[in-house]
Amino acid sequence: MVQIGEVIRQRRELLGLLQPQLADISGVSRRTIQLVEMGKANPTIEVLAKLADPLGLTLQLVLKEPVLHNSNTP
Repeated sequence: MVQIGEVIRQRRELLGLLQPQLADISGVSRRTIQLVEMGKANPTIEVLAKLADPLGLTLQLVLKEPVLHNSNTP
């Protein structure tokens, strides 16, 4: 399962943004971004929305867990 922080970090890096740049754009502190990306903070929906928007992500995409398929089900 991919963690929320990993999704944020991967997208930030894909866009070539550093944490301080994302902090400036999103209004979320650099320390909060660090903690979220390391999986050491449980961000509120408000913080996730602030981070998702400049990364071009939706909350649904950030929060979505992969669907596991059982090979025995049709």
